[in-house]
Amino acid sequence: HVQLVESGGGSVQAGGSLTLSCTVYSYVWTNACLGWFRQAPGKERVGVASITNEGAATYTDSVKGRFTISTDNAKNILFLQMNSLKPEDTAVYYCVADAKAVVPWDWLGGYSSRGQGTQVTVS
Repeated sequence: HVQLVESGGGSVQAGGSLTLSCTVYSYVWTNACLGWFRQAPGKERVGVASITNEGAATYTDSVKGRFTISTDNAKNILFLQMNSLKPEDTAVYYCVADAKAVVPWDWLGGYSSRGQGTQVTVS
């Protein structure tokens, strides 16, 4: 069973930056499909970005050019660098993972493992 632990959330002013981290434990990292979802108050959990084991990244339109998803393969860590943050980015952010490609990438049900979430508040 994969354990995912997020960190790096917090409060920031609009225009600021935050970097989220997700440590992936007990997992076959090589074949992993990893991603970030977020859930704003009263809304559904939606995909933010994903990255394949080959490093191919995909983003939802609202964060393109502002967010960057990346990995540190030596340490099994997934990152989400968030720049030019907006109040509408306020949400709980969740790390997700699966051993196979998830199609479409923003299908939450395709990820077998999910973290507990970290709060990001932009004011």
